[in-house]
Amino acid sequence: MAKLEILEMPDPRLRTVAKPVETFDGELVKLVDDMIETMYEAHGIGLAATQVNVHKRLLVLDVSEAQDTPREYINPRILDSEGNETCEEGCLSVPGIYADVSRAETVRITAFDRHGNAFEETLDGMHAVCIQHEIDHLEGKLFVDYLSPLKKRMVVKKLEKARKLAEQNEKKARL
Repeated sequence: MAKLEILEMPDPRLRTVAKPVETFDGELVKLVDDMIETMYEAHGIGLAATQVNVHKRLLVLDVSEAQDTPREYINPRILDSEGNETCEEGCLSVPGIYADVSRAETVRITAFDRHGNAFEETLDGMHAVCIQHEIDHLEGKLFVDYLSPLKKRMVVKKLEKARKLAEQNEKKARL
C-alpha cells in the first residue's frame, strides 16, 4: 500500500467534479486500500478520491472510536435526508481550520463496495455528517463553502500565512 498526497486548499484540483467509477478491478481495490492507509496516516475520519487527485466517485471513512472499521463508498448517492444538525467540521484539505456547518441529521444512501456490490444504508450522527462532507468533495465543494464570505476570506488568509511560515521553516532547515 502507498500513502497518497492530500491536496490542500486553494488547489484548484479540489474543485473538480468526480466521474462515476465504471470498472471494479484490482486497480480500484488498490486505490481504496491506499486511500484508507492515507486517511489513517493523516489522522482523518474520511477521505474522498478528489482529495488525492483522483477524480472518481469514491470515498472512504471510519468514524469508529477505535479507528478500526474502515468503510468504502463507490458512486455514493444520497437518496433521502431528514433533520438538521450543526457540527464542527475540519478537513484534511483545509488543515487547522474548523467551523460549524449545518447538515442533514440522517441520510439514506446508495453506493457500491470495491467488488461492485450495491448496497443501501441509513446513516445518522457523525457517520451522516462525514459522508455528506465527503460527497461534497466529489462535487468539488469544500466545507468552507458553507461559511460567510468574510469567514471564508479569513480562512484563506490563515492558510496562506501558514504556508508561508512552513516555506520559511523549510528554507531555514536546508541552511
